[in-house]
Amino acid sequence: MRLERLSSNQFKIFLTFDDLIERGLTEEMLWRDLPSMQALFHDMMFEASDELDIELSGVLSVQVYMLQAQGMLIIVTQEHIDQEDEDDFIEMQVTLDESDALLYVFDDFEDIIQLAHTLGRLEIDSGAVYYFENNYYVYFTDDLLNDINQEDIIALLSEYSEASVLSPARLMEYGQLIIEEQAMFALRQMFA
Repeated sequence: MRLERLSSNQFKIFLTFDDLIERGLTEEMLWRDLPSMQALFHDMMFEASDELDIELSGVLSVQVYMLQAQGMLIIVTQEHIDQEDEDDFIEMQVTLDESDALLYVFDDFEDIIQLAHTLGRLEIDSGAVYYFENNYYVYFTDDLLNDINQEDIIALLSEYSEASVLSPARLMEYGQLIIEEQAMFALRQMFA
């Protein structure tokens, strides 16, 4: 489990599928087994609270994103509460979302060019390229996975990079867009 403080009232938790299995949960259980899910969130909130030195109370907005082939990303926002209303209670408002999109982070732009040429052999032209916080990102929508075997594309992406724990929404909002669409095709044309 990886933790990151985003602001004074917000933090991020990332769990790989291996982390979830260690905690005794499968992806299916997350959608169907509410008691296990509540116990998992309870434990994670207090573990994060201790590690990040955040005192949890009041209303916690918990956004859970199941990321394709990557794991689970949880964004927790502690809503501001009035001092007089503070009775050491915690209420969690949980939102679940599943993303079939793929988002991978690259240290070097050259690796993206090499990936584009490799994906050309599979006739994959799609994707978008972003730059954010000194890293490059390649984002594929779920449309790609409708046409190609999911494990094949993930295996190829993993040869050149690693899955990103950044949420696609944050990347799109704060990242710098380099190539908006058909990025793999455009890179093959530019760097033939």
